Amino acid sequence: MSKVANQIKETASSVRNKIQRKSKPTLSFPLRSLSNVKYHPKKGFLELKGKKKVRTLTVATVKTFAQTLRMMSQAKTLVEDDEIMTKREAYYVSKNWDDARFDEQPESDTVIDDIEGLFEVNREQLGFIPEEKGGEIAGKLVVIDRGSDGRPLRIDCTKFGSGAYSIPSSVEHLKFETKARFVLAIETAGMFQRLVKHNYWRKANCILISMGGVPTRACRRFIRRIADELKLPVYAFVDCDPYGMFNIYRTLKVGSGNAAHINRYFCVPSARFLGVTPQDIVNYKLPTHPLKEVDIKRAKDALKNDPFVQHYKPWQDAIKQLLDMGVRAEQQAFAVHNLNYVIEHYLPEKLAARKTFLP
Repeated sequence: MSKVANQIKETASSVRNKIQRKSKPTLSFPLRSLSNVKYHPKKGFLELKGKKKVRTLTVATVKTFAQTLRMMSQAKTLVEDDEIMTKREAYYVSKNWDDARFDEQPESDTVIDDIEGLFEVNREQLGFIPEEKGGEIAGKLVVIDRGSDGRPLRIDCTKFGSGAYSIPSSVEHLKFETKARFVLAIETAGMFQRLVKHNYWRKANCILISMGGVPTRACRRFIRRIADELKLPVYAFVDCDPYGMFNIYRTLKVGSGNAAHINRYFCVPSARFLGVTPQDIVNYKLPTHPLKEVDIKRAKDALKNDPFVQHYKPWQDAIKQLLDMGVRAEQQAFAVHNLNYVIEHYLPEKLAARKTFLP
């Protein structure tokens, strides 16, 4: 039996023993929020401070307690059978649980997240996988997967023409080969497609990865493994707005408060922020849009509450500059000069000044 399955069995046995002794069983979960995390520069990610929320079996909590135990049982079965289940499937399976069934999927998602925290593993180790794909890859990377016959299958990411290799939902079994110099992680699919169309990966000798907004866990884990195992630098290229800086880049680099119990698996501490920066707006005379109220709130919250931002003065200065300017800019704004300005000027100039990248 695997370590995870054993942990589930031991926890369930403890609950049963307490019930048999007529005492109230409890389950203790880490409190997943930015207020319960700290940033360790040497470790490179946000981690929990240690605050817990305790779920005690009472009349008021009996349904949630039962749902947690049923989901733990489901995870144990998945692990033992080497099977997988999407989070959506987990929600529908619960419809067989009579009074313990979930009314909406966010309820079952929250219970899965609680179980992750309870056993300090990621949900993929429990057999639960996301619905969304992990991202797209183009450039100088060979991914070694397994074929249907179990034999190694070599996938050359330079051979997809105008398309790209899609990162699978689970990446732990993959192996890699490359002679690339760096990884460029890109926020938007549109910018990724432009770079792929013009074979930028060949010109720059790099690996292009489309994050498609906030990168999925599979995408982050894929980038982390490449960074660690192939010793490649990772540069992020996102929009110049608080969402791109923190929801996307910060999550890629150090993780999030909500997932602090598993950040060590999914963040990429070596990542650096290539751009777009507030200073780029000035230097490259980019067209802009006014900051929205949600942008301003997100920026001020980062200054006040984000341990990562509070550790790095360059990030504090960049946010204050953006707030003072009162504007935001998109990756595609470079098209004001010409469609391939990013390829011909911006990226080469930025990459020639790596020491100026934001941390």
